[in-house]
Amino acid sequence: MNLSLGAAIAVDAAAWCAVQAGAGYLVHRLPTARFATDGWLLQERPWERGGRFYRERLGVARWKRWLPEGGAVFSGGFDKRALGRTTTEQLERYRRETRRAELGHWLAIAPLPLFALWNPPALWPAMVAYAVVVNGPCIVSQRYNRSRLSRVLAVRMNGSRRSPAARSRSALGTTGNSMP
Repeated sequence: MNLSLGAAIAVDAAAWCAVQAGAGYLVHRLPTARFATDGWLLQERPWERGGRFYRERLGVARWKRWLPEGGAVFSGGFDKRALGRTTTEQLERYRRETRRAELGHWLAIAPLPLFALWNPPALWPAMVAYAVVVNGPCIVSQRYNRSRLSRVLAVRMNGSRRSPAARSRSALGTTGNSMP
């Protein structure tokens, strides 16, 4: 396809809006049971080290609060800074929703190769950058949050003799960072 630069940019903007909205719509139409466990794409990798990679190398705890809160309705409707005061059921629901959100962002990246059909070669790097910049931080945040939630849930399931507040801080690996 041979479009002018302006036309290609206009098509890109419309296509990215459709892709992002479509991915979000699709994952929210999937049954919640689909997100009960991590599949191949969503499972934690050894190099993530329980979320420590994201905290230590990418500084996720410092910047994730600036990400848009697209799934507030789906995250269980509780204050994520006070995970120790939520029910296990709420935490499980939130962990499922991190899977849903992460999948939505992966699905939004998936059509990237199609953008090569109408974009001049000079715009291709911009398309890659857009896909990574818009979706990458959200994927990182969801993976980090899920690791933290898994630690909290493991402590709750295994029990502990420490106080509930100490268990929460220890399981979260933090002393109060919010969890968008």
